[in-house]
Amino acid sequence: MAGHSKWSNIKNRKAAVDKKRGKIFSKLSRQIRIAVKEGKSGDPETNPTLRTLIDKARAANMPKDNIQKAINRGLGKSASGAALQETVYEGFGPGGVGILVVTVTDNANRTLSEIRQLFDQANGSLGAPGSVQYMFERDQTGEYRCTIPVPVTDQAVKTQLEALLEKLEDHEDVEEVYSAA
Repeated sequence: MAGHSKWSNIKNRKAAVDKKRGKIFSKLSRQIRIAVKEGKSGDPETNPTLRTLIDKARAANMPKDNIQKAINRGLGKSASGAALQETVYEGFGPGGVGILVVTVTDNANRTLSEIRQLFDQANGSLGAPGSVQYMFERDQTGEYRCTIPVPVTDQAVKTQLEALLEKLEDHEDVEEVYSAA
């Protein structure tokens, strides 16, 4: 009876569940970091948005350590005590689509190599500073808006681009990803 391994079935189901939980945890972590930055407080008593997000995270069974890490990152602290810095990486995705990746990290060299690897895996490349930024405009809130969109007509390229954007958004240090597509 080929293909009827109970362990294999359990392993595959667990992997699927873990992947869903990981996405939820990373989304909640990002929201907690943003709430701490906007509320300028890591105290849930004085920051109602943060309190709501912590309650959501607890309902999703997110570990307390992960919640505390997200709060510390929002306050500009890392687990090692090093200062966090914001870095903007510019790159070209499949089909030459310009992509801006805004990160907050305590180790810029590690983050650079990880972002470069994600671009390389998706047939993209990191660009030099200023190579993509001209396609975007930054508003008063600090958000980027694409001013020169690049049309993507090939379905295979579109699929690769969506996969790259999803992988970038799932990265721990990435705050925002902006695409010119």
